[in-house]
Amino acid sequence: MEKRIYDTYLEILREELVPAMGCTEPIAVAYAAALARQALGRMPERTELTVSGNIIKNVKSVIVPNTGGRKGMRTAVAAGICFGDADRELEVISEASPQQLAEMDAWLETAQIAIRDSDANCPFDLHVHLWAGEDDAYVHIIGHHTNVVCLRHGEEILLEKPFSDDLVLAPENRSLLNVEDIVAFADAVSLDDVRELLQRQIDYNLAIVKAGLTGEYGAGIGKILLLSYGNSVHNRAKAWAAAGSDARMGGCELPVVINSGSGNQGLTASVPVIVYARECAVSEDMLCRALVVSNLVTIHLKTGIGSLSAYCGATSAGAGAGAGICYLYGGGYEEIAHTIVNALAINSGMICDGAKASCAAKIASAVESGLLGMRMNMHDSQFYGGDGIVVKGVENTIRAVSTIAREGMRSTDREVIRLMMENG
Repeated sequence: MEKRIYDTYLEILREELVPAMGCTEPIAVAYAAALARQALGRMPERTELTVSGNIIKNVKSVIVPNTGGRKGMRTAVAAGICFGDADRELEVISEASPQQLAEMDAWLETAQIAIRDSDANCPFDLHVHLWAGEDDAYVHIIGHHTNVVCLRHGEEILLEKPFSDDLVLAPENRSLLNVEDIVAFADAVSLDDVRELLQRQIDYNLAIVKAGLTGEYGAGIGKILLLSYGNSVHNRAKAWAAAGSDARMGGCELPVVINSGSGNQGLTASVPVIVYARECAVSEDMLCRALVVSNLVTIHLKTGIGSLSAYCGATSAGAGAGAGICYLYGGGYEEIAHTIVNALAINSGMICDGAKASCAAKIASAVESGLLGMRMNMHDSQFYGGDGIVVKGVENTIRAVSTIAREGMRSTDREVIRLMMENG
């Protein structure tokens, strides 16, 4: 295939499939706080955190890892300030000693922390401003979790780059993504270029699945699915992905390899494909190629939506998983395209109401849609252009769903955030 596309798709996978500890929104807050603290060079006396509503939504109810079960915005910013290692980015608070936690609690007793709403158009907007006496440090992240556009200490600009306040800030290279080229890339890619990246995804994500199936986390959706519906490959694909989310939302201190800035989407895009590959006893090479499909399809579907919105990102990842499993069964471009359209027609509209225990159940629903979309295609059934939101052609349907999620659901997003804030 064209070298420019090949190299770009490799670049996208390397950018997206990175490890993260815990839910990525509180981790982004901790990362920004750690950067500001590092620039300031001492503990702050006063902290101002300005965040968009979607970040508040995803931090409010989820446990911040390595904090002993603590939740919330104050915990996330305090963890970053008190023991965060900014050089580790989304693994910024992957280690904390009991002494460090005690010191964080002591600091919080007297800390002046103001939390303000951002008025940015972009759903992902995060500012951390620290003061110690007359000295100050400031960090601005926008668009996605590690996109630092300003880092300042006093009057000294340590980092600055241009940015946009658009609703969606997708890197330019994402414009080359399309389903036909994704399938061609999966067929053609030299596995030496992706094997290490994908093996890390397999190892990390299966480890947190095991934790979710054996530990007591969240609502235990993964275990409930297995107890209720048995051990078929179809049910295991849903249950294992859900179990990973049970653990992750419940404060498990294992990292996951994310997709589109989300650990839940990373789990949803990968774990069902791994389960089906092992059931079908395909080669590790075939599994890698199927994971290329599932990951890139998920990224493609999320590109036009943005990292945060009222549209549950698990829907995109569930369609990606269905596409990857379709590839395992020998599906080519046409079959994968129909699988994606079917899955989007079934489940688009599931709302995001923040990171919390019920995400595991939403993941199970999203995987079910991806699997049903695939099975429909296997039985020569599909949804057609004009069936609701379906538009003729997979790329047209993807654009239509992206517009609904990005533009049409903005008022839904505001109402969800309002209700969440009013109900504690």
